[in-house]
Amino acid sequence: MPVTPAPAALPRILSGMQPTSDSLHLGNYLGALVNWVKLQDDFDAYYFVADLHALTVPTDPEVLRRRTRATAAQYLAAGVDVTRSAVFCQSHVTEHAELGWVMNCLTADGEARRMTQFKDKVAKGQNANVGLLTYPMLMAADILMYDAAYVPVGEDQRQHLEITRDLAERFNTRFGETLVVPDAYIVKGAAKIMDLQDPTSKMSKTGSSPKGLIDLMQDPAKIAKNIRSAVTDTDGEVRYDPENKPGVSNLLVIHSVLSGTPVEELADSFAGRGYGDLKKEVADVVVDRLTPFQKQLAELLGDPAELDRILAAGADQAREVAQATMARVRAAVGLLPSAR
Repeated sequence: MPVTPAPAALPRILSGMQPTSDSLHLGNYLGALVNWVKLQDDFDAYYFVADLHALTVPTDPEVLRRRTRATAAQYLAAGVDVTRSAVFCQSHVTEHAELGWVMNCLTADGEARRMTQFKDKVAKGQNANVGLLTYPMLMAADILMYDAAYVPVGEDQRQHLEITRDLAERFNTRFGETLVVPDAYIVKGAAKIMDLQDPTSKMSKTGSSPKGLIDLMQDPAKIAKNIRSAVTDTDGEVRYDPENKPGVSNLLVIHSVLSGTPVEELADSFAGRGYGDLKKEVADVVVDRLTPFQKQLAELLGDPAELDRILAAGADQAREVAQATMARVRAAVGLLPSAR
């Protein structure tokens, strides 16, 4: 019979981000973080900083440490509550790497090389190390470690979860029902925030230019400047039409998610007004939301010892679940139990 998640007051959910930049951006905030905060009400939430995944690209050790703390602090500043959610570093729970190795041993070389992310990054000239090749296997281990019933993803990311489901089912077929096969949790109404300079592409730390991004830690004046310079179009009408007016539609979405006003209602409110008014109002809404966020973030980053304590406590909570999962996995594959 299928494995069911370990008993918990709420079904478990897991998600994480890589610490590959000094600041998360507005797309991370509106597309993920605001939903993570809401999900705490209905799920037993585990949110981690994927620092092991960050090693797939050359990284200065001091920079990685700084970015890891900054990423965790941004989770908290956005409203993730450590009394309701485990917040931790991936590397602090060594079982991630152990289960990742088991997943590697279930994956054929050709299967790994066909992964879209690996092919795309190699095509773009990225250093094709073995860690990049086996990235999806470690990602699968991250998810399967916590008996997660669901993984929150956008509709366009559903395929990223399929390798995890495939490996869990493969493991269970070979070794007996051991791992929970997770389902995608499609967040209804999740915002897809586009690049301000190329509104046909998602806002991305790696793909966007500095003017196309709104970094969460950015100076408010710079945020407003980037929004004022956002690409729109030439007809001058504020209307929600993602296909024909992607730039204007993107600004309306940003405003709508932050203000809570429906997009169509917003568009109607700009009747007879131009893009300058829209950009000014969007800039005001973004800065107003990020001002308390940035204040809270500064307080968290100003006390690294307390931040480290929070991460250690989160890792202790995560480790309890991870150790139980690995005990099942070791027994299933035939590894001897430790004599300690």
